[in-house]
Amino acid sequence: MLETVKYLIGSPGPSGFGSKSNAEQVTENSDLRSLTAIITGATSGIGAETARVLAKRGARLVLPARSLKAAEDTKARIVSEFPDADVMVMPLDLSSLTSVRNFVAHFHSLRLPLNLLINNAGKFAHEHAISEDGLEMTFATNYLGHFLLTKLLLKTMIETAEKTGVQGRIVNVSSSIHAWFSGDVISYLASISRNNKSHYDATRAYALSKLANVFHTNQLARKLQQMGANVTVNCVHPGIVRTRLTREREGLLTDIVFFLASKLLKTIPQAAATSCYVATHPRLHNVSGKYFADCNEAVTSKLGSNSTQASRLWAVSEFMLTRGPKAAFDLLNHLHF
Repeated sequence: MLETVKYLIGSPGPSGFGSKSNAEQVTENSDLRSLTAIITGATSGIGAETARVLAKRGARLVLPARSLKAAEDTKARIVSEFPDADVMVMPLDLSSLTSVRNFVAHFHSLRLPLNLLINNAGKFAHEHAISEDGLEMTFATNYLGHFLLTKLLLKTMIETAEKTGVQGRIVNVSSSIHAWFSGDVISYLASISRNNKSHYDATRAYALSKLANVFHTNQLARKLQQMGANVTVNCVHPGIVRTRLTREREGLLTDIVFFLASKLLKTIPQAAATSCYVATHPRLHNVSGKYFADCNEAVTSKLGSNSTQASRLWAVSEFMLTRGPKAAFDLLNHLHF
């Protein structure tokens, strides 16, 4: 009850910020003019506000997007507000591993540094769908696409940090909904990726993808520490906000639910605050493998902190990248992994 009251009134936590803080406030003292950032999902909502605020603080932005027109519109809005902003738009469909690889090849061809990677893009697929690689669409977009993107960009981030002495930061946008998933991660993923519509539940699939983001953060933090890399990775829950994520289900019922929950909803600038805080604030130098909500460190679900399950998903993810999801599921079924 006390936590709910603190949330409603926006009581600041140890960071000095709280649920009512917005992205401009948490970056007020940040000078990002020497930094380059990639932000996925920046064509609307939280991602667009994150991009706008980082541009205001001087960062060079690379905005990958499936819809180049939407990304160009975002760029135009940013440049109209900040004429000196350096913003580049590139094609990327996170549900396609080929598209991810093509994007990274394009980015590397520009020989740019990379200081910040904000894995913000998210999809909530109400209807069951399978990606071109044979993976359930929500998981493919929210997790595996970002897993590969991060993997392929990591060398550049590490080299940039070595050359500049500025610590690189990776931010994975998850959700408190990750706590809604229970059961065996791999078994459920295999079930809904085999075109088994009868087992598909949109909310559970979304919760699974967000739990996978938490697992990715925990495992990557360990690996970066083992490598001695000057790069951190943290996970954030932005809060509940009405964004385009709900665009597939509009109508009177949705409107009523959001109206009744309006006191708990954040504005988009408030929802972007935690991502911006974790990506830029000096207080978080050397902080890695943590989960943040309302600009303060928070606690994941019990399953979210399970390092054995996180390691298991990492191994399966690597196998998917080399052999494909179908081969991975067939092998796991044979081995009872």
